[in-house]
Amino acid sequence: MRVRFWGTRGSIATPGPGTTHFGGNTSCVAVTTDSGELLVLDCGTGAFPLAADLMAHAVQPIHANILLGHTHWDHIQGFPFFSPAFVKGNTLAIHGPEGSHASLHEVLAGQMEFTYFPVELNQLPAAISYHELTEGIHTIGSVRVAAQFLNHPARTLGYRIEADGAVVVYLVDHEPFSGELWRAGDEPGRIESILHDGDRRHAAFMADADLVIHDAQYTPEEYELKKTWGHGTYDYAVRLAGTAGVRRLALTHHDPSHDDRFVAQIEARARTLALSLAQGLDVFCAFEGCEIAIEPRAGPEAPVPLAAAQPAVTHGRSSVLVVDDDPDVLALIVRALQPHYTVVRATSGEQALRLVAESIPDLMVVDFKMAGMDGMALVRTLRARPETARLPMLMLTAMDDEASTRAGFDAGVTDYVTKPFSIPQLTARVHACLARTPAR
Repeated sequence: MRVRFWGTRGSIATPGPGTTHFGGNTSCVAVTTDSGELLVLDCGTGAFPLAADLMAHAVQPIHANILLGHTHWDHIQGFPFFSPAFVKGNTLAIHGPEGSHASLHEVLAGQMEFTYFPVELNQLPAAISYHELTEGIHTIGSVRVAAQFLNHPARTLGYRIEADGAVVVYLVDHEPFSGELWRAGDEPGRIESILHDGDRRHAAFMADADLVIHDAQYTPEEYELKKTWGHGTYDYAVRLAGTAGVRRLALTHHDPSHDDRFVAQIEARARTLALSLAQGLDVFCAFEGCEIAIEPRAGPEAPVPLAAAQPAVTHGRSSVLVVDDDPDVLALIVRALQPHYTVVRATSGEQALRLVAESIPDLMVVDFKMAGMDGMALVRTLRARPETARLPMLMLTAMDDEASTRAGFDAGVTDYVTKPFSIPQLTARVHACLARTPAR
């Protein structure tokens, strides 16, 4: 399997003398299997030079699978300039997360409306198909691809590509689920010692990979001012990758304000951290033109395929019970979720128990601080009942310290949404939680 980086920048393209080494094009990575399958990970401005290379060197016709992590502009803005789409006989299969405000076709067509671009999507001669994905295992071409939701304000998928006896994992536009990585008193550096289930799941998704390509847009110092923006830091990526037994880690989605000198400093800090952890992890900052050939592993060294998850809820419109005694917050959350779900509201823990007794929802969003029965007591009460023992519950809280987070998970909280949060962040987390809920 071969991997080449065509775009490594986040947010906006940054051409100029200060980005000549690590590159100024936004996200685009090409993965080519030994059998000739082409998977394009994101379609930022780096898709333009990739397309030129394909047209100059690839055997015609071109067949490509484009895997979009999500549809923010820096991940799709290269698609109108992806020249294989302008050639009859070529085929493009576009994959991305389902459940956004518009379909993949509608989003891509929107940025190619005549107001913005001279050629509309339906005028492209290539055969283009659209495939909306959720969490789970998918077969794309002849390649096994696992998809898992990331922690980003938009619904965003990470991809684990398993082919040719090797594993490549692409995790771009993701930030930590918790401010604390390890459970107090547990040995750091082990997956089971990770405090938050989301971070633990994230590490397990990259386990034993030959190459992980991971968002590291910010330094730890910068991240303190940019929490909830949906991006991470080099130290988070290094610690999780080392814990997960990853062989090589490529840090990417470089911030547009970081020039080559700054990114090189991040690379040096990341390598120093990796050496201190003594886990055998090779770390580098991705740069345009970087090409990696990954040799297959066989026998006892062969990578273990990621296990398929249990089937998710299959009913059409999920029901969500929102519990909050602040009428303004309650109304805001209900308005945000109503376009996507059947929403029921409760203003107290006691009222929530009565509503659950009448009809069990598919998911609950519960505020921690409430008069009378607080959110933690409500969770404990419902967990003690067989019929609601596995009901997913998201806790809204401003208490993100290790002790409070650990106490919540021990009580049965499924996930936390930390205040202050944005509405897109909340809806993305609700969607991800429902997507991984086993069918009842």
